[in-house]
Amino acid sequence: MDEKQALWERCAAFHGHRCGGLAIGFQAARLAMELLEADRAGDEELVCVAECDACGVDAIQAVLGCTVGKGNLLFRLRGKQAFSFYHRKSGKSVRLVLRPRPPMARGKSMDWLLSREPAELFDRKAAPPLPEPARVFRSVVCGKCGETAAENYIRLENGVPLCLDCYHAYSRFT
Repeated sequence: MDEKQALWERCAAFHGHRCGGLAIGFQAARLAMELLEADRAGDEELVCVAECDACGVDAIQAVLGCTVGKGNLLFRLRGKQAFSFYHRKSGKSVRLVLRPRPPMARGKSMDWLLSREPAELFDRKAAPPLPEPARVFRSVVCGKCGETAAENYIRLENGVPLCLDCYHAYSRFT
């Protein structure tokens, strides 16, 4: 089994099945590694901002090692098959946007995507500014439900710290 096939099998095992969406993320991750001259992230040196929460994101996790838990997989949900990649050490970055595909049956999409070179599939654009590294916030106990939340998700209401579930946002508009 060649390296590309082994990487694809790792993605499929992580995701649970093979599909066109997984192939999109797989090809985006491969192109990002090439363009950024990067290897799989051990920590936060590689960052991905995904504009969708679809199957392709699992391939990015499997190939690049970008994860929500490490703080180097972020979501800026726009419903687009677009991903911005950053290499913190080199300062390189790129935003990859999936090009329109020719019409085809849904079941044919995966094979078509995998048969292409990654560079054929994506437009390269300038990435937005690099997000700051992940921060660790102090834990605060909600004054209503008693559950603990990170302080950046706490709001004060009449001087009482409340989690977002208990807080009643003020608005004069409905």
